[in-house]
Amino acid sequence: MSYPTPPLAASAATPTASMPSADPTLPQNDTPAQRAARAAQLAATQTVYTWATDVPTLPGVPLATDVPKNDEPTIAWFVTLIGVGLDIVRNALTVKLGGIDKGELGGELDNPRAEYEAALAECDAIEASAAKIAAEHGVHTGGNIFARMIGDVENAVAAAERDVHVALLKGYKDRLEELMKIDDAEGLGSKTPRSIEAYRALFATLPVPGISWMFQDDAEFARLRVQGPNCMLIAAVGDALPDNFPLSAAQYVSVVGGDTLAAALADGRLFLLDYKPLEVIDPGTYGTRAKYIWQPMALFAVPPGGSSLIPVAIQCGQNPADYPIFTSSPVADKIWGWEMAKFVVQVADGNYHELFAHLARTHLVVEAFAVATHRHLAEIHPIWALLVPHFEGTLFINERAATSLIAAGGPIDHIFAGTIASSQTAAVDARLAFDFYGKMLHADLVARGVGVDSALADYPYRDDALLVWDAIHEWARRYVGLYYGHDADVVADTELAAWAACLAGEAKIRGFGPMTTRAQLAEVCAMVMFTASAQHAAVNFPQKDIMAFAPAVTGAGWQAAPNGQRGHDKAGWLAMMPPMALALEQLNVLELLGSVHYRPLGDYRSNAFPYPEWFQDPRVTAAEGPLAWFRAALTGVEAKIVARNAERMQPYPYLQPSLIPTSINI
Repeated sequence: MSYPTPPLAASAATPTASMPSADPTLPQNDTPAQRAARAAQLAATQTVYTWATDVPTLPGVPLATDVPKNDEPTIAWFVTLIGVGLDIVRNALTVKLGGIDKGELGGELDNPRAEYEAALAECDAIEASAAKIAAEHGVHTGGNIFARMIGDVENAVAAAERDVHVALLKGYKDRLEELMKIDDAEGLGSKTPRSIEAYRALFATLPVPGISWMFQDDAEFARLRVQGPNCMLIAAVGDALPDNFPLSAAQYVSVVGGDTLAAALADGRLFLLDYKPLEVIDPGTYGTRAKYIWQPMALFAVPPGGSSLIPVAIQCGQNPADYPIFTSSPVADKIWGWEMAKFVVQVADGNYHELFAHLARTHLVVEAFAVATHRHLAEIHPIWALLVPHFEGTLFINERAATSLIAAGGPIDHIFAGTIASSQTAAVDARLAFDFYGKMLHADLVARGVGVDSALADYPYRDDALLVWDAIHEWARRYVGLYYGHDADVVADTELAAWAACLAGEAKIRGFGPMTTRAQLAEVCAMVMFTASAQHAAVNFPQKDIMAFAPAVTGAGWQAAPNGQRGHDKAGWLAMMPPMALALEQLNVLELLGSVHYRPLGDYRSNAFPYPEWFQDPRVTAAEGPLAWFRAALTGVEAKIVARNAERMQPYPYLQPSLIPTSINI
């Protein structure tokens, strides 16, 4: 069977990933000969997994120097990604063909219609080839080939065939990424009047996100704080409003009738978003156009007897002398000023989400644990076996992010407000400031004053995340208990000590240190697994449903923030939004990132041919063992979240275990 040559040829070597032992051991329990074998294996692995802190796009962050073959994606992942990519590219090409019909596209292309139609034909060829590859890797009984999981996609391929097929699929992936790029010189949107309908029309062959009809509602604006892409910033106000947020009692009452500012403060019913950390970002440009970034403050309240947030007031910067407070108001002369202020918040939230909550606190943190685990825990070590599946694909996807996503001329540079250097600095600073123990779920909720006993009763991220955290933590506790009979066993584990020292030292994980008890070790493992799975799912997958529609959340403003609430109109609000070409680029990138679900939590497999079940120790895999318990617990969590979503005003599916990948692989 023949396949078209990939546009960008790639090579791949057969993975040689090891499997966990059927009888994992701790180094202190081994014979001298066994210890020597462990040391030899680690010495060899340390030549493959090496550190760098001089990656130009993320200077100072410890990253892997290379992506070892063991960490490359599987064929099933590539096929899934290509299926999503084809949908996105076809949508973009359809939009461009529509632009030709409007007389607005062409740019430097001699015959843009022919070029776009040729690209559509190329998509058909890529799809046919990928389908042939997938068909040769399993017997299908129907359904969409690109949605299939690993079981029937990869169960019969020879290792040599895999190398050829991976090379082809890599080429297809690279070609689709090339076709997703948007050239502003093409002129997309140049003759289209700015409107929300025009932004919706960018979803020519893709489903239009529901957020496009809801994002202007104040209730939706508040909902995004607790079940949107960035649910990790909202915090209780405390005893008094910040000195630089001079909201008056009269302003508060004008929004929240039947309440007083003093009563709301006393009851703990006020919550604040403060984007001061974005001050590190310097506004950049796109061509000759200036981009804008702000550090707003936004106040929300839970009304007396209520459970959900409502928006109260927004200050578009940190200095009240420069930025007056806007309040939610039905007064006609104030409505568009309020919409502009909400847009300012959403631009800030887009930057905080992508650079802080997403890239820094999931991708880059987990990479440190992935490299340290391979360098300091032998493959016969039980903690190596527990954690390694949660790193599958992470080094590969992070390398792509460092070299394209956050590089000069990449999507972050185009879509987000900051100069690329300052955006990179923001991500670096957030990663190096990440407090490992302080960001554990329970501790973080308490620190922000939004725990289950707070006045904020309606907080889907918190409530669902706690269910998943507790299941992962108990899985870790039971697993650790199989191999560590006493706390003294943790202290005596020399490999574990070296691992912890590496993480606290060269890996630059703030707050990390020696582990002395089984409970502490279980908590650490739970944090790593939760961050690599559920926390990443919570910040990654809303990108498709919410952030792919630029008017709802985007990375830059294109007009200055208003200096007063009155006297604005819809046209002024629309002028703050991105050009159509960048809105389409944002759609392409975030639709891709938010669509690839691969290997759900609890599905532990090797990523090397023939992809067997990962755990080999009968104590782990027994019917009454911890793995069976964990899978049953996830089934229960799934049922509970599905039931909750049936009762919620808007469902929050992102922490359903079936939709949480085991690792950061996109």
